[in-house]
Amino acid sequence: MNRHLLPAVALSLVLSPLVMRAADDPPADPPSDSTLAHDQAKAVAATVKHDAKVVAEAAKKGAKQAAATAKEVAHQVAAASKEGAHEVAATAKRGAERTKAAVKGDKAPAAPAAPAKPAEKPKA
Repeated sequence: MNRHLLPAVALSLVLSPLVMRAADDPPADPPSDSTLAHDQAKAVAATVKHDAKVVAEAAKKGAKQAAATAKEVAHQVAAASKEGAHEVAATAKRGAERTKAAVKGDKAPAAPAAPAKPAEKPKA
């Protein structure tokens, strides 16, 4: 036991100045309040920026969908208007023929059968 005691004492005497010097050094500064606030502000700014991008992308996608829907509705309205215009023109033509016949004193021609409507597209 004595043979271990002498090296232990020698080692403790050699290391004691190093331990004392480490104890005298102040610990590393913890983050100050201003640094912490700055870091939090950066985190909040990054979150807001990310959220703004997500909202902008969603708005862009919604606008594209709305434009596509409006375009489809416009085509449907145009097709319906064209069909209606054809029906009006056919009716006007029949009316003109009847009027001509009435002016000449002829009997009014029999009304031709209404044209068959094309099958409507199923709505998606």
